[in-house]
Amino acid sequence: MSSITCVMWGWILILDKETNKHVIWGSSMEYMVAIPAILESGEKTQFCSSLLDPKETMTMTVTLRDKDMNMTLCFGRLEKEKVLLMEVEVKGDTFYSKEARKVMIRIYKPMTFIQTDKPIYLPGQTGNKQQPSQSSDYTLTPLIGNEYSSCLCANQRLTVSWTMVPSVLGDMKVSVTAEAVASDISCNNEIVLVPERGRIDVVTRTLIVKAEGVETTQTYNWLLCPKGSDLAEEVEIKLPDNVIEGSARASVSVLGDIMGRSLQHLDGLLRMPYGCGEQNMALLAPNIYILDYLENTNQLTPEIEEKAIGYLLSGYQRQLNYQNSDGAYTTFGSGPGNSWLTAFVLRTFAKAKKYIYIDPAIMQKSETWLSNKQRENGCFEMVGKLVNKRMKGGVSDEVTLTAYITAAFLEMNISDPRMNKSLSCLRASSYFRNTYTTALMAYTFTLAGDMDNHDMHLNHLDTFAINKGGYLYWDQTPEEKSAPLSVEISAYVILAILSASPTAGDLGYATRIVRWLTTQQNYYGGFSSTQDTVVALQALALYSSLVYSTDGSSTVTVKSATEAFEFTVNDKNKLLFQEKEMKYVAGKYELEATGSACASVQVSPPSNTSCFPRCAFTYDNSSNMLVLDIKLLSGFSPAPVSGKLLKNGEPMKYSLDLLQDYPVQNLKPAVVKIYDYYEPSNADTLFHAKPYL
Repeated sequence: MSSITCVMWGWILILDKETNKHVIWGSSMEYMVAIPAILESGEKTQFCSSLLDPKETMTMTVTLRDKDMNMTLCFGRLEKEKVLLMEVEVKGDTFYSKEARKVMIRIYKPMTFIQTDKPIYLPGQTGNKQQPSQSSDYTLTPLIGNEYSSCLCANQRLTVSWTMVPSVLGDMKVSVTAEAVASDISCNNEIVLVPERGRIDVVTRTLIVKAEGVETTQTYNWLLCPKGSDLAEEVEIKLPDNVIEGSARASVSVLGDIMGRSLQHLDGLLRMPYGCGEQNMALLAPNIYILDYLENTNQLTPEIEEKAIGYLLSGYQRQLNYQNSDGAYTTFGSGPGNSWLTAFVLRTFAKAKKYIYIDPAIMQKSETWLSNKQRENGCFEMVGKLVNKRMKGGVSDEVTLTAYITAAFLEMNISDPRMNKSLSCLRASSYFRNTYTTALMAYTFTLAGDMDNHDMHLNHLDTFAINKGGYLYWDQTPEEKSAPLSVEISAYVILAILSASPTAGDLGYATRIVRWLTTQQNYYGGFSSTQDTVVALQALALYSSLVYSTDGSSTVTVKSATEAFEFTVNDKNKLLFQEKEMKYVAGKYELEATGSACASVQVSPPSNTSCFPRCAFTYDNSSNMLVLDIKLLSGFSPAPVSGKLLKNGEPMKYSLDLLQDYPVQNLKPAVVKIYDYYEPSNADTLFHAKPYL
C-alpha cells in the first residue's frame, strides 16, 4: 500500500474507482487529491494526492482554465482577484475520471494580516470551530456578530474576524485552527460525520510589527588585534531625545575574520534598491572577492560555494538585460551605451569566469565596443550618462575614466598597444588636485608595473592622509567630506599598496587603513553605497588573504553596567557570526580583547525617532540618482497603476494611489524619505498620515 499524509487548506476531491464519484474519507476511497481553494499570486502553492492500493499505473493532469483559455499553473501578476477553474484528470488503462473545482486567485499582499478563509468541506463534514492561537505578544478580541462555531457545508466558505492588538515589535507568528467537531444537529440536512484524518487544519501567517517613526542605525566597529597584550576600547551609546519608546535595541557581534560579516549577508550587503545595471553589478561583484578570499585561505565550503555561485549566475543573467546589441551596457536597459559601466561589467565578468560560464562572445563584443572609444591621445571617450558623480569634475573627467578603464583591462590581463596608449594619456595628465583620481591612478600604475608613477602618486597621497588614533584615511578635499567617497579613495590606496609585492612595512601601512575601513561598515558588512562597497570589499579581501593565519585565539569581553558577554575566536570559528542581544541600550560599554588573534567587533543600536513634518526642503547640490522611499500605511497597498505613472526626465510631482486591504485602528503615520543614492547622508524625511478615502 502506498499512502501520503497531507494537511491542505482547500477542497478535497475523493474518487471511487468503481463509481468515479466523490466519497467521504473512511469509506471505500481509492484516490484522493487535495488542492487549495485559494491561490495567491506570487506565492508557491502545492497540491497533494494519495493513491491507495493501486491496480494499475495512473496519470494525473492538472489544468487551470480562465474561460476558454488553458494555462499552466504559473499565473502572471494580477490586478484584481479572479475565479478560475481547476481541472484534475486521473487516467489509467481501465480507469478515467475528470473533476473540476473553482479556485480563487488572490493578489499577492506581503503585508496581509491574517487569512481566516476555511476549506470548502464535502457533504457530511462540518467546520465547526475556529480559534487563533493565544500569545502574550498580542491581544485578541472577538467581534460582535461573528459566529465562531458554525455549520459549513459543501462548496461553502466562511470568514470570521477578530480585533488584534500587537504588544511587541518584530515578526509574530499567528496561527488559526479550523476543526471539524461532532454534532447532533444536521448540517444542510446531512448527518455530521467527523473524519479520522484531515479534521483539523492550521494556517500560520507572519505579522510584521514595526515601531512608528524613522529608523536610524549607527554602528560602532573595531578591529581588535591584541597580539599577546590586552586591548581595551570604550563606547558610550546615547539615544536621541526624540526616540520612540520601546523601539531602541542593541546587539554586539564578534567574528574572527573581517570578511565574515559580508559573508553572512551576501544577499543584502546594502539596504538599498536595485534597479539599474550598476546596482546589479554591485550585488554580483562582492561574491567574487569573497569566493577568491575563501579559496585562497582554504576556508571555502561546498555550502558557501553553492550559495555564492547561485548569486553569480542570477546576477549574470540579469545583467544581460542591460546590454545593447553592440555590446555596450546601459544604466537602465535602454539608450546609448555607458563606457564606465561597460568597463565595470567587463572587469567583473572576467573575474567571474573562474566560477561560472561567461559567454566569450559577449565579453569580446563589449571589449571591442569599449576599445573603439579610445581617442588618438590614448584617453577614453566618455559615452553615456555617468550616474556616479565621482567620475565628474571638469578637466579630470576623461582622465579618471581612462584610469578606471585601463585598470579594468589590466585586471583582465590585457596588455597590448591600447594599454600603452592609455597609460601615456595618464602619464601626460599629472593631475593631483582630485584625490579620488590620484588614488585610482596609483592603483592603475601598480597593475601596469610602472612603479615610478606608483610611488609618485602614493607619496603625494601620503601628504594629504588623515592620521587619527591609529586610523589612516583620505577625504576628497578638506571641504568635501563624504563617507562613501572617503571609503572608495582609501580602498584604492590599499589596492595600490598591496597589488604589487608588498613588504612588511606596506602591510603595516595598509593595516591602519583597514582598521578605519572596518569602522565604516554597516550591520550587513557593506558600506554606504554601491561603488564604495565593491572597491572596499575587493581591498579587504586582498588584505585578508595576505595576513591570514590559523594560529592563535582571542577572547573578547563586552561589559556594561548591568551585563557582560564573552566571545572566543579561534581557527575553528573564524567565520562564525556570534551575536548577543543587549537588555539595555543606552550607557557605557567596555570592550576588552586578550589573546593573539584579531577579532572584528560591532555594536549596533538601531532605534526609531519621531520627526516633525515639513512641506519641502532644498538640496543645494545636484544628484544624478535620487531615491524616493515611501513606506506604506498599515493595511494599505499601492494601486497597480501608480508605479507606472512615475517617469524620469520630467519635473517630478508624484501622487500615489493607495488601496485599503483591511481596516487598522489607531493608524500611525508612515515615513517618506528622499536621498541621494551615492551620498545617502544627503537626505530628508517626513511623514504622511491617513490618505483621503
